[in-house]
Amino acid sequence: MLRAIVFDFDGVITDSEVLHLRSFNRVLAQYGVEISTKDYYKDYLGLSDLDCFKALINKKVLQKPAQGIENLAKEKNQVFEKLAKTEGRIIEGVRDFLQMLSQNNIPMAICSGALLAEIELVLEQARLRPFFEVIVSAEFVKKGKPSPEGFLLTLRKLNRNRQNPIPPNQCIVIEDSHWGLEAAKAAGMHTIAVTNSYDADQLAMAEKIVTGLGDLSMDILQKLCS
Repeated sequence: MLRAIVFDFDGVITDSEVLHLRSFNRVLAQYGVEISTKDYYKDYLGLSDLDCFKALINKKVLQKPAQGIENLAKEKNQVFEKLAKTEGRIIEGVRDFLQMLSQNNIPMAICSGALLAEIELVLEQARLRPFFEVIVSAEFVKKGKPSPEGFLLTLRKLNRNRQNPIPPNQCIVIEDSHWGLEAAKAAGMHTIAVTNSYDADQLAMAEKIVTGLGDLSMDILQKLCS
């Protein structure tokens, strides 16, 4: 029985991965560093901003900055917010899918490595914020995906005021990266992958793979949890 759906944000609800890459590169330019599109999708997509900068330092692509990576993350967030206000967009089919779930009284949540301010900004502009009962962003967890921490926290928040708690196996997670799918599986949740960021062969661990949310019906969703 399906009782909740948890969405990743970037690459599932909003087409903002390219904006994140541009934001990172604007900040990194002061250090003479640039992440290629290929490397970003292979090594960094799905990581939180802090984890991305940490990974660059660990790979010796970037030297540890004197002002600390927290300040780099703040700079990156400021750049992203400016880009999102003018260039952010919701992926086709998302609004109709959310309305279908709402009409069937399915609770919805977001679990993302993005910052809360970034998520709220895009949702408010698109008038989608009321659909989501819970949002868990990078600030809420110590370990980002592929750790299941974020999904388990999301479920705890969904269950906070429920007399009949939702178990993990009655949740579906919709993701666009293998990091997110690994995290969802580790949390004991069902998985659907959308091929917005990666090809289907790179998302093979998902129980179902679709090209867009418009490919999903309530019947398909319920069968996944049966």
